[in-house]
Amino acid sequence: MSTRTNRSLNLAWLAFSILAFVNTGWTQSTAQTIATVSPKVVKIFGAGGAKNLHAYGSGFLVSPEGHIVTVWSHILDSDTVAVVLHDGRRFEGRVIGAEPPLDLAVLKIEAEGLPYFDLSQSANVGSGTRILGFSNAFKVATGDEPVSVIHGVIAAKTTLTARRGAFESPYNGPVYIVDAVTNNSGAAGGVLTTWNGRLVGMIGKELRNTKTNTWLNYVMPISELRETVEQIISGRFNARKPDDVDEDGTPGRRPNRYDAVDFGIITIPDVVARTPAYIDRILPGSLAETAGLQTNDLILFVGDSLIHSCQTLKEELGRLESGDQLKIVVRRDDQLVTVTLPVLRKESE
Repeated sequence: MSTRTNRSLNLAWLAFSILAFVNTGWTQSTAQTIATVSPKVVKIFGAGGAKNLHAYGSGFLVSPEGHIVTVWSHILDSDTVAVVLHDGRRFEGRVIGAEPPLDLAVLKIEAEGLPYFDLSQSANVGSGTRILGFSNAFKVATGDEPVSVIHGVIAAKTTLTARRGAFESPYNGPVYIVDAVTNNSGAAGGVLTTWNGRLVGMIGKELRNTKTNTWLNYVMPISELRETVEQIISGRFNARKPDDVDEDGTPGRRPNRYDAVDFGIITIPDVVARTPAYIDRILPGSLAETAGLQTNDLILFVGDSLIHSCQTLKEELGRLESGDQLKIVVRRDDQLVTVTLPVLRKESE
């Protein structure tokens, strides 16, 4: 089945789902749930456009001070993104932390007194549980319009086995499989709740099952994300041991400090303050070539540290010690690719 046909069926099912929900009649309690949950869901607008990538997505508030949880995606490939609340107010959001293996990012907007989900009150549910899905699927909302709401049932809880394009999904933990078309363009980062409004999980990206080649409607349980989200918000995430420092307080300049070229990576010239860490070329026979890194890959993470520029890449690689394992996450077109390279002893050591 072609992607276009699949999307047409998704749209048809979305329309059918909404009509069926209306025709059966929403109970007063369900209407109250929708009125309570919708203000906690936000619309996110950021990078996109190239290669027909959509530039919009969803997120949800997890604190009254404007902390927002969403999926890690190409939409966040800019210094800031636009975040629009349910009442149409628009804020500038910035990424304060991310964990690609969980497909997770946390944003912050400067606001107070916002409605939010208490992560400690999330629900663990079983098969057969009736649920509601909230998201900005297909960019239905750009201002104060309400986000979309889909009803369905939890079909199963299993381990995610999926891919996006030629690459495996970075997240391979437990997921809820949903009997409803929840995972559409722009829906990633939205929420699944029980019918009384308790948070169940975060809607994931559009993925295919690697075994059946069918599109998945899945949600990542909040229990898998909660600890990392709380660490990012509190500033405890990615805490590292103190670096070697010189007398003036700057990072120590060890004679055997590692650089990108030690792994066979040549980045583009560092000509401005925040030159993106694009790979210009890969040296033949190098560790990078063996690991599958390619020209034009954009380095996003080294370990758990977000790489904003060639300079931050240099700083992170300079902290390595021989015997370490270097994990690099790159963006290749619209895919996230993770590789691990050994940090070998340098000849001069």
